[in-house]
Amino acid sequence: MDTKTGDPFSMEPGEPSAAGLIGKLWFTRGISGGVAKEWFERRRLAMRPWVSFVDQRKFSKPRNFGELCQRVVRNLDTYHSNYIFIFLGLILYCIISSPMLLIALAVFLGAFYIIHLKSLESKLVVFGREITGAHQLSLAGAVSFPVFWLAGAGTAVFWVLGATLAVIGSHAAFRELDGADMEELIMEPV
Repeated sequence: MDTKTGDPFSMEPGEPSAAGLIGKLWFTRGISGGVAKEWFERRRLAMRPWVSFVDQRKFSKPRNFGELCQRVVRNLDTYHSNYIFIFLGLILYCIISSPMLLIALAVFLGAFYIIHLKSLESKLVVFGREITGAHQLSLAGAVSFPVFWLAGAGTAVFWVLGATLAVIGSHAAFRELDGADMEELIMEPV
């Protein structure tokens, strides 16, 4: 099959055997690696050990609202990578636990792939304008929107956001600050 230059689904010689946009985002291109892979690695390296993250001896009720605010700000800064992985885990759980959501995602990806294949055969022109990659993605979203609606994707999004805020918010509020963090946050009265 003859491919066009800039084809998000094409592979170059020596590139790992994953097609398309995901391959370009994730797999190595030269020395540095894909954008998503680099981001994921930075988050993984910045992550604090899970043992200290869930150490029950480090949790207590804040004495006042000021201490609560200090804890939340400092813990969000300290454990941001752990919180991102919790968020991603909740998204994965929500997708895997809902077969209709899996079907909706498959319809979306299938629609995008079919639209992209049609654009490889000839330029897609609607109302006298060529459809770009972003417009193709929008068209795939419009085609699969009814399936997402039936699958309850809106409910899933709000469930993930609510569960994330509950888990991360309670951890950040009740996790005590380390000794070094406390010295830095103590302010003298004026």
